[in-house]
Amino acid sequence: MTKAEILTNFCYCCEVSKANGEDPIGSAGNYDAFLFIEVPEPWPIEFWQAQPQFQPIADLATQLKKEQGLSLRAMAIAPDCQYSQPNYTRILYYRRPSEEGFVQFEKQEFVVPDEQVVTVVLALLQQPDLLPQFESSRQETEDIREMMLCTHGSYDVACGRFGYPLYRQLRSEHAANSGGKLRVWRCTHLGPHNFAPTLVDFPEGRYWGHLELEVLDLLVYRRGPVADLYDYYQGWAGLSQVEQIAEREMWMQEGWNWFHYAKVSQVLAMDESDEYYPDWAEVRIDFNSHEGRVSGTYEARVEVSGTVKTMWSSGKDKPLWEVKQYRVSRLNKVV
Repeated sequence: MTKAEILTNFCYCCEVSKANGEDPIGSAGNYDAFLFIEVPEPWPIEFWQAQPQFQPIADLATQLKKEQGLSLRAMAIAPDCQYSQPNYTRILYYRRPSEEGFVQFEKQEFVVPDEQVVTVVLALLQQPDLLPQFESSRQETEDIREMMLCTHGSYDVACGRFGYPLYRQLRSEHAANSGGKLRVWRCTHLGPHNFAPTLVDFPEGRYWGHLELEVLDLLVYRRGPVADLYDYYQGWAGLSQVEQIAEREMWMQEGWNWFHYAKVSQVLAMDESDEYYPDWAEVRIDFNSHEGRVSGTYEARVEVSGTVKTMWSSGKDKPLWEVKQYRVSRLNKVV
């Protein structure tokens, strides 16, 4: 497909990406913590800058990154007519556990009066000794699965155009019939929007992109071949880019049980010529089940397999960018 053909026939970046065979793997955000705050739509492009009441949160996040190396991803979720309460704001906070290997992020949830949001978030991030005074607002929802699906159309039209139909299906069918075990939310920019529609699935923190209505049952219920979700997996937030690429192949070997294993990952060696998109890497992942009956180690080599052209944002006359694509050239189960 030539550049002229793409610009004539496509205006959505995700359609260009998909038509050119761009693989979403390795694009999941790798963060120590995730923060979701209920904020009504509409959401402007520069969402947090348009919310001056949240500036203390942004300032603290910058400070924690500088002083402690803590990476925090903060996003808004749209209030829901069933889940939400007038004059109250829901706060969802997921953090990487302190132990070395883990399966999922640790969750805390509060529903507080609107005027207490910043105070509670600052306590979550830096002053946990203040949290007991908000104990009556704590929600015991550790057993609830939360899916955040990007519908941030002002950020990129592809997110609204392709994200909302999937949200509607997940919300009206899957969440509504889950017996309260699944909630589905609209969220601000998740990214990358060339992989729209995208969602992140908590508490595990798995990212999915280029999603289609036909795969939602498999994504939610996890009954069927894992290979049918291969092309939609962006990766696990607990791993770096090259580790995510390697981990997908291990999932293909182990099946759905893989998502229940605690993992410790290590990059053994990596090409240093390109900090963000290396040509190769050697990765090791140790895993074990909760009860200890299953354990093992995989070692993998990740290599560039070629390049494709993609479009970073939607619209006419947008430039095309050449991006590296990866494959796992060697995968050994060594233990």
